[in-house]
Amino acid sequence: MKLTLFCSLLLLPFMTLAQDSYKVYSTASQKQVSVDDIISNMSKADVLFYGEEHNDSVGHTIELYLLNKLIQKYPKKAALSLEMFETDTQPILNEYLNGLIREKNLISDARAWPNYKDYRPMVELAKEKSIPVIAANAPGRYVNRVTRLGLNSLQQLDVTAKSWLPPLPIDTATGAYYQKFVDIMGGHAGMGGMQIYQSQNLWDATMGWSVAKYLKDHPGSKVLQINGGFHSEDKLGAAAQLKKYASKASIINVAVFAVDDYNHIDWSKYSKNNDYIIVTNGHLAKSF
Repeated sequence: MKLTLFCSLLLLPFMTLAQDSYKVYSTASQKQVSVDDIISNMSKADVLFYGEEHNDSVGHTIELYLLNKLIQKYPKKAALSLEMFETDTQPILNEYLNGLIREKNLISDARAWPNYKDYRPMVELAKEKSIPVIAANAPGRYVNRVTRLGLNSLQQLDVTAKSWLPPLPIDTATGAYYQKFVDIMGGHAGMGGMQIYQSQNLWDATMGWSVAKYLKDHPGSKVLQINGGFHSEDKLGAAAQLKKYASKASIINVAVFAVDDYNHIDWSKYSKNNDYIIVTNGHLAKSF
């Protein structure tokens, strides 16, 4: 497929991105591979989870390239799913993609993230190529409610509010994911109660449910799901929640890390539950 000038300009950052600013590894072989190899393996998968660091400019450039390659290979099946938009903003996002409203209205009314500039190229590419974009995340006001009052408090919402969320009650992951969350919070004392962990599960479950619902409505789709790394590393979090809602969905998981020494990879730090590891040059990565 021949790129338009518009798409060429969008992808210029990747085309000029030096190969020594990132490395891609297959965890199965523990050998370096290419970004294109990831897309090649999408023939066997329904969803590509890309777990980013939100302020990694190199990582953002790679995810744009992945989206473009996915669209090229599956022009009628590709879809983009974003943590960065919340489910209740889907109508606004659709209006923008269909050319009905201005970008300034998308940014204000759909509550775009402060660093929307990092995700804008993907949205614009999807708009140019008529590719659906899924607003995958839970509305912030409900996440805040869970942080204050717990998951059971969602039962008090009305029918419209509940339509933006997965079916209640939402399952909270135990085992490895719970322990990982405890560790990153500095132990149980740092968690400030189970509500914070429940909020994390609401984010994860909503993203998993959003993708599962899209796959049910659009069989055969190839979805690129973009979220913060913790939400999908080791195929936990949102990836595990997706399997609860769509048990037959096949997943490829990419975990991306900005590191100072990207020329040396310590495999003891990375689980083989991640299909691919991308390490980016931490000295170049920070975008804000």
